[in-house]
Amino acid sequence: MTNRLFKALMTSAVLGLSATTAISAAECIAPANPGGGWDFTCRQIGKIMYDIKAVDKPVQVTNMPGAGGGLAYNHVVSERSDDGDLIVAASSATTTRLAQNAYAGMTADQVRFVGAIGADPGVIVVAADSPFQTLGDMVEAIKADPGSVAFAGGSAVGGFDHLKPLMILKEGGFTDITKVKYIGVDGGADAITQTVGGFTQAMTGDMSEVVSFLSNGDIRVIAVLTEERVPGFDDIPTAKEQGFDVVAVNWRGLYVPKDISDEKFDEWASKLQQVADSPEWAQAMTDNGLAPFTKVGGDFQAYVDGLVSDINAMSKELGVIQ
Repeated sequence: MTNRLFKALMTSAVLGLSATTAISAAECIAPANPGGGWDFTCRQIGKIMYDIKAVDKPVQVTNMPGAGGGLAYNHVVSERSDDGDLIVAASSATTTRLAQNAYAGMTADQVRFVGAIGADPGVIVVAADSPFQTLGDMVEAIKADPGSVAFAGGSAVGGFDHLKPLMILKEGGFTDITKVKYIGVDGGADAITQTVGGFTQAMTGDMSEVVSFLSNGDIRVIAVLTEERVPGFDDIPTAKEQGFDVVAVNWRGLYVPKDISDEKFDEWASKLQQVADSPEWAQAMTDNGLAPFTKVGGDFQAYVDGLVSDINAMSKELGVIQ
């Protein structure tokens, strides 16, 4: 038997495995630099999939920053639309950009959203030595001088990170959002670096992106954008309790290429569900300030379709898009 024939037979055998057996040679693309939320999603989910034997080889993580996730999205749609061994980290930022046509005409139906298994609470962050002690302090400073506070975030202009402070300011009675300074960078780690370095006065992002910086004492989180305080971070007040009725969580999940088989889609949904049900993922959520949020398969795809529609409407209301 030739090596080529043997490899072909082995590939066929792997592709024919049921949803409860292992997938070989999986790759997870994180559409940002190491250290951000998408990188966290790939590395944590990939590691746990291997640890619990949902896959038979370690998941390779490829960082592909650029265009706020658009480079990776274009790569998947244009070059790997039928790659059944590929998963890609996604979040509310992904659906926001798709809702706002930020990926140069690409649409949400060009991939398949396979699932989300955690919600990352939104946060507003300042450097440790910032004069802002509360969210109210920051809002009042912006109302007095809109150009005095610049935000850095891991999403593009008009993206989900950008929307968070705009929603807070709207609640605080400030409506001229075009005067609010925002700098979009590739990932939360870069956004924190901008803020700690004094290039911006605040960072808007997610809890998982700031945990290590918080433990190092580099930053302070002046508000978490959840209904209630996050377990394990009970000293951080919510925006709601500070008088700003804003809840903005960032689901953490995956999409896969559109043209893979339904069987392969269901396999990945099953793997993600196994991770969601594992004690390893429960610990990862606790360690990184994530809240439970499990939707997989067709249920999650329907959720994303609705989310894209809702974000589009909200963006128009805020004046981010026409």
